[in-house]
Amino acid sequence: MAKVRVAVFCGGRSPEHDVSIVTGIQVLRAIDRERYEPFLVYVSISGEWFVGDRLTEHGTYIPNAQIREQLTAVDLQAGGVLQPRGGGGGLFGKKKPGIAFDVALQAFHGLVGEDGGFQGTMEMAGIPYTGMRLLGSAVAMDKAVTKRLLADTGVPMLPFFEIRRRQALGELPEGFAFPVIVKPARLGSSIGVAKATSMDELRAAAQLIFLYDQKAIVEPFVANLVEYNVAVRRDGEGLATSAIEQPRTSAELLDFREKYSRGGSGKGGTKEIGTVSEGMLAMTRIINPDLPADVSSRIREWATTVYRRLEGSGAPRLDFVSDKATGEIWFNEINPCPGSFGFFLWQAAEKPLLFTELTTHLLEEAVQLHREGHLPADPVPAEARLFKRTT
Repeated sequence: MAKVRVAVFCGGRSPEHDVSIVTGIQVLRAIDRERYEPFLVYVSISGEWFVGDRLTEHGTYIPNAQIREQLTAVDLQAGGVLQPRGGGGGLFGKKKPGIAFDVALQAFHGLVGEDGGFQGTMEMAGIPYTGMRLLGSAVAMDKAVTKRLLADTGVPMLPFFEIRRRQALGELPEGFAFPVIVKPARLGSSIGVAKATSMDELRAAAQLIFLYDQKAIVEPFVANLVEYNVAVRRDGEGLATSAIEQPRTSAELLDFREKYSRGGSGKGGTKEIGTVSEGMLAMTRIINPDLPADVSSRIREWATTVYRRLEGSGAPRLDFVSDKATGEIWFNEINPCPGSFGFFLWQAAEKPLLFTELTTHLLEEAVQLHREGHLPADPVPAEARLFKRTT
């Protein structure tokens, strides 16, 4: 029986480009080789697509001119074919064969990939793909839109207001006071997140955010901050939740470098790219922290509520923040494609799922959802056809 060809997409035109590469290589190594035949598709910062054996090597990224000569630039064709660029054959030349694949496993993080853009491309091309669907991905990537969509669900959330690029900042809206937290509306990995204790600091933080995002959101600063993260996936007709994770940091906020560049000892250093033993470069965390049963159940209940409201698929991670002193907990954001796919959360779940089993689940779900959404070969109803069909 022929193996299913899986194209693992990573990189992309996103501030989280480098982190996506790490996830892509990790996922590539985790896929069940008895059932699947995976290969990497690297999307460069400029948006070019490349394939090639060298993509599994750390030193390939970011490819210089010499390395690019050892890679093949490709373009996507409908139905799941990567056609080598310049492989049209011309008048007398021989057309280069395309690279066919059956399923797209997306490992993008952030803008132009995790936000619905790639999902829309796959929908247009009629290709099964993993993770959240187009609508859920787009909504989840915008923190402000997510909050509005969840407003009537009973899931607790911090109040917020938006700041847009080129918007003049006067005073804080009624009900807000310094200090506040300002963060990009559409970025992840804590990029651009800052604490502001004055209007000048808020303006300065917003200007940095606007280098990457057109919109920022501002929320009250949570003292005694503790974070709790949990992932959700489909499990037959129901839903399953992962272990709960409590990130640990000595700083007030878990910034990008600490999140992705800590060694296992917690004393700094960088793990080898693609290491899977301790998550995304061994981020320091507590798995299944000692929480009262009612707190744990509430976090899981709220997470599944958000998942359902966004018509979830894949295995997104849902993040919560808490004031340790008061015990208050608020939903923070949903990550459609978490770093390392959050495999370490599933390994420690009540119903454990190893990394390879998780990737198999995602690939099987991708095929199932594609089949459920399948359209007729000619989707135009007979009464709506304006042009004669030739076949």
